[in-house]
Amino acid sequence: MSYSPSLSSGFTFARNRSPYLSPQSGMCSFCTEDCAGTCELALAAVLGAQTVYPMTTGANQIASEKDYPIDWSHFNINGHVFGAKGVEATYEAASIRNVRLERSYGRIHPVKLALPVILPALIKLNWKDYFGGAAMAGVSCVVGEDAKGKDPDLVLKDGKIVDFPFLAGVLESFRRYDRGYGQIILQCNVEDDLLGVPEIAVGKYGFQAIEFKFGQAAKGTQPVNRLPDIETAKKRQDMGYIVHPDPSDPAVQKAWSDGVCPNFYQYARLPLWDEDYLIRRVAEVRSMGARNVTLKMAGYDPVDLERVLRIGTVAGVDLITFDGAGGGSGCSPCKMMNEWGSPAVCLEGTVTAICRRLEAEGLELPKLVITGGFASEDQVFKALAFGEGHFMGVGLCRAAMAAAMTGKHIGDQILAGQVPEMFKKYGTTVEEIFADLPDLRALYGKEADHFSTGAIGVFSYLNKIAFGLRHFAALNRKFDVDLLDRSDLIPLTRDAKDLLEDHWLC
Repeated sequence: MSYSPSLSSGFTFARNRSPYLSPQSGMCSFCTEDCAGTCELALAAVLGAQTVYPMTTGANQIASEKDYPIDWSHFNINGHVFGAKGVEATYEAASIRNVRLERSYGRIHPVKLALPVILPALIKLNWKDYFGGAAMAGVSCVVGEDAKGKDPDLVLKDGKIVDFPFLAGVLESFRRYDRGYGQIILQCNVEDDLLGVPEIAVGKYGFQAIEFKFGQAAKGTQPVNRLPDIETAKKRQDMGYIVHPDPSDPAVQKAWSDGVCPNFYQYARLPLWDEDYLIRRVAEVRSMGARNVTLKMAGYDPVDLERVLRIGTVAGVDLITFDGAGGGSGCSPCKMMNEWGSPAVCLEGTVTAICRRLEAEGLELPKLVITGGFASEDQVFKALAFGEGHFMGVGLCRAAMAAAMTGKHIGDQILAGQVPEMFKKYGTTVEEIFADLPDLRALYGKEADHFSTGAIGVFSYLNKIAFGLRHFAALNRKFDVDLLDRSDLIPLTRDAKDLLEDHWLC
């Protein structure tokens, strides 16, 4: 059998014409000369190299379509009926409401989280409510790489950014609701770092946390964007991007005017950071005034995973997020989202094994987060248990953004007097239909009645995650999620059992 999708895909809206497929190629088993051309091969025949990337990104988000042979569904959650850990074993104390979810990170400047969750990097779609909802829920959130591309008022001088007003609005989207938990972190890729984004973000706009990202786009490749004309190519080159062919080359300019110039492509730089650079750069960012510095790492080879953990330890970073296959937001090549990297459950297992070895050497590791396709509280619980204390949190990216988008859309419909059919039984107003508004009023007062329903949606979604986590933890008589371990998981397959026992099959 094949675990990969056929040549039908939500990435491109391509579809196989026939229900009869050749499993290995993903093609229709019967391919005719008079086919109307609906599959990925037909799109490639017409649109060429650009079909390497999703054709449906933009105001959408897209993730892996591959059905991996191992994932969190291969585990069930255990349970106990005797005693209580983390609280006094009394009926009053041993209650779901008393399960402690708070976590923290930060070697020098601790950051409290109201629950063991962060919202990983995005700067597309309804980002204002994504960040605002994170602040309401009391978790950290990350501004995605290349945010400079969103700012029409960006000013560069001598190869450095000297004005980046977009950042002020981004920071305000979180700070408006900040209640003392979490923080907003600005992610930097190679281009951002070369252009001085950390300097201007911390020095001019007051960001308190910077994240350096190993790899570009959703995971770890070098993103490439086709540019429509030579004018756009020149502008992108002026912003510090690599553009090929070179639009400043007179020969290329002549080819363009003659109508024989090949496509222009914008290339981002692959990270080539090493120990010396990162250790020095982390120290520099702290000296600028940043309170926290974090790293973002994907499911690379275990040698690279260990190297990043060692670098993070020596540099004294506060947090490292490991991003497994299965997630994404639509910025990576289609096949890379499906076919590259270690699934989150395997990645977490590998990193956990490395952590045991490094801690045996006496190293004090940074706090860790796992992300990659998580959406529900059972998955969060399983990941925390599987990490056995090495992972203090889980990243919820696409799911939280879905809450931000649908919360806003449903709220707009309600305010327009067009209550969606499935919600009519709950009422006709935002106050009646958004059920967790009382919890927000308890935190912010009646001002919460005027909050964006998109941000309320993120808060409500994370409130559901927290409520569900408390149930699973209490079911195991563990009233602090710091107590979770692999004994809380039941493997349902041989592969899952091997993962629990560190016998790697993937």
